[in-house]
Amino acid sequence: MLGRGSRHEDGHEGSPDRSIPAAEYVRMSTEHQRYSTENQADAIRQYAAARGFAIVRTYADEGKSGLRLDGRDALKQLFEDVQSGQADFQAILVYDISRWGRFQDADESAYYEYICKRAGIAVHYCAEHFENDGSPISTIVKGVKRAMAGEYSRELSTKVFAGQCRLIELGFRQGGPAGFGLRRMLVDQAGTIKGELARGEHKSIQTDRVVLVPGPDPEVSVVRDVYRSFVAEKLTEQQIADNLNDRGILTDLGRAWTREAVHQILINEKYIGTNVWNRVSFKLKKKRVRNGSDRWIRAEGAFPAIIDRPLFDDAQAIIHARSLRLSDQEMLEALRELFQNRGRLSGIVIDETQGVPSSSAFRCRFGSLLRAYSLVGYTPRRDYRYIAINRALRRLHPDMVEMVVTGLEQAGGTVQRGGGNDLIEVNREFSLSVIIVR
Repeated sequence: MLGRGSRHEDGHEGSPDRSIPAAEYVRMSTEHQRYSTENQADAIRQYAAARGFAIVRTYADEGKSGLRLDGRDALKQLFEDVQSGQADFQAILVYDISRWGRFQDADESAYYEYICKRAGIAVHYCAEHFENDGSPISTIVKGVKRAMAGEYSRELSTKVFAGQCRLIELGFRQGGPAGFGLRRMLVDQAGTIKGELARGEHKSIQTDRVVLVPGPDPEVSVVRDVYRSFVAEKLTEQQIADNLNDRGILTDLGRAWTREAVHQILINEKYIGTNVWNRVSFKLKKKRVRNGSDRWIRAEGAFPAIIDRPLFDDAQAIIHARSLRLSDQEMLEALRELFQNRGRLSGIVIDETQGVPSSSAFRCRFGSLLRAYSLVGYTPRRDYRYIAINRALRRLHPDMVEMVVTGLEQAGGTVQRGGGNDLIEVNREFSLSVIIVR
């Protein structure tokens, strides 16, 4: 039976006193069927039978990404058993390098193998065309294979991102809850409505798509009241939140209203029918990154608006004007006082505090929240140096694209630049996108 750390009782070719006891590790994410745990196990058993191994333990991670160790409980358990000295096996059998992991740093993959080797337990890659015997050739081939495994994930990430951008431009929703006053509607590839998705539900057919539609009339009415109260009656977000709570109205999460919850309704373009995506990136299982507005993907008129554009623009003007009335020093003094009172700062902390300009106002005035933080003496726990690096890479990107285009044309190729996106069509045969990574 497959399972984490489960022992086989059905027996294999050869008896334990004549065969070498081995553990098998299998992993399946969401990739092609050839990587199913059953197919991996079949190949490993054939390898074991031919090499005189008896599989005594199976470690299986199903539906787990190979980008990093986090979340791969079976592999963690394998390393625990190996390092504790209590392992009842002398070898580990894995289908191939990519099942061990698609780590973005090839050295990380090598390190985990070294942990096993240091404990006297060899790792065998059963479907690879080389022997993992420590020879110079096998070391070189493993290094290349590890790099290729990581590169596969990077290429896939780029393709998926380009596909998601295209779907956004076509008006389809890419993840995330609909929000108060809106609902997610499932449609097929022909655009035929299939039904509303409840919170937590996901599409089950790959070709289906999700669009946003207005929610129940009472919720739509509340959203419109929020805008009217803010623009016409000059109420603050906190006053509007208090009014909604007094009326017994809950948010889409079933919670009481807060200043931040109201503020998010007032600044979100989905209420005027604009599909916005890529505000935040979480590529290759790395740290979540908040992107600048210049990197957002927008599609106006993607779905029915429940707020008129002039009313929305008036709300943005009011929010923007609140910070304009304050000098830089006054804004920083308010932020400094908030830091002293709360002991930390974040976008949510700022937006939830009455009398302090919004986090977006600080970003607009000082270029970024990090710069505002530094000016009041606050240093976040996370390392945000990557933001400055990303800005430098974005400035470098146009020159790199031009260099690639020039090189293709000098080589005799015909190049067409796509309008509104970064795709470059070459010889009318394929498209490419230039990506610069840290």
